[in-house]
Amino acid sequence: MSDRVYLDWNATAPLRPEAKAAMVAAMDLVGNPSSVHAEGRAARALVEKARDRLARAFGAEGADIVFVSGATEAAALLCAGRGLAGAAVEHEAVSAWVDDGLPVDAQGQVTVADPGATALQLANSETGVLQSLPEGLAVCDATQGFGKLPLAFNWLGAGAVMLSAHKFGGPKGVGAVILRRGTDLAAQLKGGGQEMGRRAGTENILGIVGMAAAAEAAARDLAAGEMERVAARRDALEARLVDRLPGLICAGKGAARLPNTTCLVLPGWKGETQVMQMDLAGFAVSAGSACSSGKVRPSRVLAAMGFDPDAAASAIRVSIGATTRDEDLQRFATAYLAAAERHRTKHRAPAA
Repeated sequence: MSDRVYLDWNATAPLRPEAKAAMVAAMDLVGNPSSVHAEGRAARALVEKARDRLARAFGAEGADIVFVSGATEAAALLCAGRGLAGAAVEHEAVSAWVDDGLPVDAQGQVTVADPGATALQLANSETGVLQSLPEGLAVCDATQGFGKLPLAFNWLGAGAVMLSAHKFGGPKGVGAVILRRGTDLAAQLKGGGQEMGRRAGTENILGIVGMAAAAEAAARDLAAGEMERVAARRDALEARLVDRLPGLICAGKGAARLPNTTCLVLPGWKGETQVMQMDLAGFAVSAGSACSSGKVRPSRVLAAMGFDPDAAASAIRVSIGATTRDEDLQRFATAYLAAAERHRTKHRAPAA
C-alpha cells in the first residue's frame, strides 16, 4: 500500500501530526468536564483552552463556539425546522433541512434572494466552486473552505457557520458550530446542558483538542503560502489532462474555486468506473461527495449546473493537499490518460 497515492482530501484530510500529538497528550486525562472536582476542572480547562485556540485560528474571537460531532450534526442543529432556503449544490447534510430551490448557474453560482433566510455553502465539495456570501446570511457551511482559503468568521457576515475537523487534518467525529454572540439556538440533544445548554452530552475531549491543534496548523500553513503551491499543482494537472483528452471538462473552471479541487467530467465514462479503475491503479479519488459515493446516480451538483444526466454521471473529483507531490500527480495523469484511452478504444464504434 506504500506506493498508493491519496487524492481524496475533500473526503477527509490526513490527520495532522499536531492533532495526533495533542490527542495522545490528552489520553491520560481522567475527569469529566462537567465534574466539579480537580480532575473535572482539569478536563474543563482543556476543553476551554481548545475553544479559545479554535476561535483564534478561525478569527472568531467574541463568538460562541459549540462543539458537535461534525458538520452533519451542525447542519441539523442550525437548519432543521427553520424554513431556510438553499440550493441543490449544497451538501446533502444541509439540503435535507432546507428548500433547495434557489437558482444555480452553469458555473455553480447560487442566486440568493433573502440572505437572512438562506443557508449557503462557502465552497462546493465536488467542484470546489466558491460562493460570494451575501451580508446577513443565516447559515454558512464553511466545511470545505477552512484551511484552504483566507477565512475569518468575524468578516464572513453570516450568523452561524459550521466546521468539521477531519476536513482540515483533525480527527473524524468532531466539528463545531460558530455563532454570533448571543444568537439563540435551540438544543436538539437534551440532557446534561453541556455546551452552554446548546448541545448536551459529555464533550469529546480527544476530538476537541485534536480539532484545535489541526486548526492552528492549518491556519499557519495557509499563511505560509501552502495553498498557492497546491493550486499550481492542480492547475498543471488540469492543463495536461485537458490538452490530451478531447471532450474533458473541468466543472466550474470558469468560477473561483478551492485551490485543491478539480472535478473531471468525461461524458460516456461512468464516474464509478473511473474511481474503480484508478483505485486498481493505486490512486484514491472519488465520484463526488464522500457521503454520497457508492450511490450509482448522477451528481446532484452537476445536474444543478446544467450538465445532462450522462455527463453528470461521468465525473470524478480529484482533491489534493500540502503533502501531494508533483510526481504523484504526474503518475496519476499518466494512469488516467491510459485508462481513458482504453475506455475509448473499447467503446469506439466499429468502422462502417
